Amino acid sequence: MTNLKYAAYAALVLRLSLGVLFLAHAGLKIFVFTPAGTAGYFASLGLPGFLAYVTILTELGGGIFLIAGFVTRWISLALIPILAATIIFVHASKGWLFSSEGGGWEFPAFWIVALVVQSLLGDGAYAVPWKRLFKGQQTTG
Repeated sequence: MTNLKYAAYAALVLRLSLGVLFLAHAGLKIFVFTPAGTAGYFASLGLPGFLAYVTILTELGGGIFLIAGFVTRWISLALIPILAATIIFVHASKGWLFSSEGGGWEFPAFWIVALVVQSLLGDGAYAVPWKRLFKGQQTTG
């Protein structure tokens, strides 16, 4: 049975965790691999290099929006294609376990599930009340 008293805090913890993960992955592409290096890697996979920049901006913006709790349901769903693409273009050929050489698809698949759960839960506690900001209404989730 779900304890409704704490459900909003559970959604908050999940939202913050997902947001921090996306910021960490964007940071890895910016500060470690560099945007140009990431574009080169995308090109080596047969993808257009400019998609690296789109991916970095999506991860960065998505992470910030998740942490803030701004349109959480939509942001969660919008980030799923990024992870699905990593499974298709990078991790699927490496096997199931993420501990495999080059990383398998276990972690990105779990991350997708967590995003679906977040979209079902909604904003949670301490979220930006975006409906109130734009429509003069209070949001409940």
